[in-house]
Amino acid sequence: MPPITDAMPDVDRELRFFPVDNLSPKHLSAEQVLQYDELGYVFPLDVYTSAEAAANRCYFDELMARANAAGWDAYSINGWQLRCEGMYDMIVEPRILDYVQDPLGEHLVCWGAHFFCKMPGDSRRVSFHQDASYWPLTPSKTVTVWLAIDDADMETGPMTVVPRSHLRGQIAFEKSEAEEQNVLGQTVVDPRRYGDEPVPFVMKAGQISLHADLLLHGSEPNRSDRRRCGLTMRFVPPEVRAHKGWNRNAIICRGSDPTGHWSQNPRPSGDDVPVKA
Repeated sequence: MPPITDAMPDVDRELRFFPVDNLSPKHLSAEQVLQYDELGYVFPLDVYTSAEAAANRCYFDELMARANAAGWDAYSINGWQLRCEGMYDMIVEPRILDYVQDPLGEHLVCWGAHFFCKMPGDSRRVSFHQDASYWPLTPSKTVTVWLAIDDADMETGPMTVVPRSHLRGQIAFEKSEAEEQNVLGQTVVDPRRYGDEPVPFVMKAGQISLHADLLLHGSEPNRSDRRRCGLTMRFVPPEVRAHKGWNRNAIICRGSDPTGHWSQNPRPSGDDVPVKA
């Protein structure tokens, strides 16, 4: 089967990198903004104290236990930001929004969030891919925040990126084969040819990274006896359009949406874990 160049031919999308339009960042340094433009990412950024990171970890432990009891696996807590107050609170954490505001501007919408949890000895990987390829959004201006719930090191299968690959537009991919044990469904073959030498995001719990939605990234299996969990949060400026109903579960985190395109949803009360059908 030939490589695929558009995962959503039914949606008119503008998939290219948009450089940061901010000459006076307040929380990122000018050098970090330049790195985001040139390399496609910034990490690590300190957010939570060690005590706060421990509290985040305890929250996830309890949520994961409830999710398991309801029939969900370690990768299934996806899009629950309107069900789970702790997840919601991490999304609207002011210290995180401060960093995101520098590349995106004063109005911020979070349209989705996903706990990626690799349990000890997990043989599954995330094959190299571009996030924007999966999403019915245009233009491609999502900034993803990856919050380390646990420490991420070389043994636990850290997220690894291909610097400068975000400048290549949509990169052709193949449908993943079963033997890859890919958590997702797309695989970019030989990712190193699209940028610089891959960089692993080794991070401490409570730190975050930012990366562009066209940056190639993936991760290897967790070969350690320790868990590796991170919360991904997807932020856009309100001028981005979402198709297929993807605007319905949004949180307008800062500022407003003058266009009225994105739904504004209230903070949930408690954690409503659905039972898997």
